[in-house]
Amino acid sequence: MKYNFDEIIPRRGTNSYKWDSSADADVLPMWVADMDFRTAPPVVEALKKRVEHGVFGYVRVPDAYYEAITNWFARRHAWRIEKEWIIYTTGVVPAISAAIKALTVPGDKVMVQTPVYNCFFSSIRNNGCEMIANPLVYRNRGYQIDFDDLEKKTSDPKVKLMLLCNPHNPVGRVWSKRELRQIGEICIRNNVFVIADEIHCELVFLGHEYTPFASISEEFLMNSVTFVSPSKAFNLAGLQIANIISADANVRVRIDKAININEVCDVNPFGVEALMAAYNEGEEWLEELKIYLFANYIYLKGYFDEYLPEFPVMMLEGTYLVWVDCSVLNQTSAEIVKDLLKKEKLWVNEGSLYGETGEGFIRINIACPRQRLIEGLNRLKRVLKS
Repeated sequence: MKYNFDEIIPRRGTNSYKWDSSADADVLPMWVADMDFRTAPPVVEALKKRVEHGVFGYVRVPDAYYEAITNWFARRHAWRIEKEWIIYTTGVVPAISAAIKALTVPGDKVMVQTPVYNCFFSSIRNNGCEMIANPLVYRNRGYQIDFDDLEKKTSDPKVKLMLLCNPHNPVGRVWSKRELRQIGEICIRNNVFVIADEIHCELVFLGHEYTPFASISEEFLMNSVTFVSPSKAFNLAGLQIANIISADANVRVRIDKAININEVCDVNPFGVEALMAAYNEGEEWLEELKIYLFANYIYLKGYFDEYLPEFPVMMLEGTYLVWVDCSVLNQTSAEIVKDLLKKEKLWVNEGSLYGETGEGFIRINIACPRQRLIEGLNRLKRVLKS
């Protein structure tokens, strides 16, 4: 490989949320979703050049920024986005909160598919809305959608929005075009608008294909808004850059107003430069990253098969977040995570963060050099086997 993803890059002492949230230097963090790899070299070079200028005032987002986004999605995902559809902002989570504020009134219901990214819950709650779950069906080390339940619950006239996670965090599914089409048809039939969080869209592995929900049909495009960012694929979360894509001008106006009310309408020069460099020059690095991440998953899967076969590992179609069934322990997820931290100083996420259906599971971030992954698995084994 051209790029060295095995390199150990010390992150402790850099004010890293992942590494410095624990004062104990022996803790191995495999929890929050950022990677322990340097970003693509073209991104680093673009940022160096920007730093050398030495003036960091308010930024004007140039036409080249929009061109980088539209060219990327056209080239990689056959989705033709118009510049006018794009609203830039600081992050996907604030964007989702703004969209909920724009498209609901307090007391409305918002559908999610649990277990699901925990910030969905707070975004719904903070806007005075009620969360309604369409629980995913767990079977054969994977998850499926309960479409009958989805149809039944979206028929409630108080359900105004569906928060779609595509690819899905934490269960690792990349929804097929057929599944997305069925979701979209149900939502249109029941006048439910779709908010598609597609932040993990570039991290899809061989044999699976990311389909932008809005790209499936004109009807889906006009009944949805999509959230994307290079932050997960290129490890840029700290640069605070994301984009909202909406073809409906009326929806854009409402969301733009909410973005301004929430004061997340301004971005920084480093995020702008990083996005353009990533989308214009980072594709080769990204493809090697995906190979390395999937090899990490295969290593983890083999390790569990050999040493921890009683703990089912979910099939990983996308993301770098592995979902593991620990229900054989008859402990809560919080208890399992506490034991791992106390006994072996290994920090993972408890499944209960992602809703009631996540109880008994843990989520492991495998976006790290293989040496660190092996160390984490050895620590995990010592606790789970005890």
